[in-house]
Amino acid sequence: MAKKENDEVSVKEEKSTKKTKESKKSAKDEGMKENGVAKWFHDLKVEFRNVTWPTRQTVATNTGVVLSVIVMGSVIIGLLDSGLLKLAQFLVGLAKG
Repeated sequence: MAKKENDEVSVKEEKSTKKTKESKKSAKDEGMKENGVAKWFHDLKVEFRNVTWPTRQTVATNTGVVLSVIVMGSVIIGLLDSGLLKLAQFLVGLAKG
């Protein structure tokens, strides 16, 4: 009796394995039938699932850092510009004078 049950289980396993292989083949065949644009969008969707998206706090922190660097850079460039302008005016005054 136990041997008969084991045989039935192995037959069921073979059928399920066969179905799995067939479903993989049919999915692969469907993928081959897609044109280039549809395949590109499908691949894009798959890649977006693999992306690790940042948290809201990480985005806020990074935005603050970027804005701070922009402000500091602007101040430095402004000071350099003012200094060089004063130097140029001084040199022009010496040349006239």
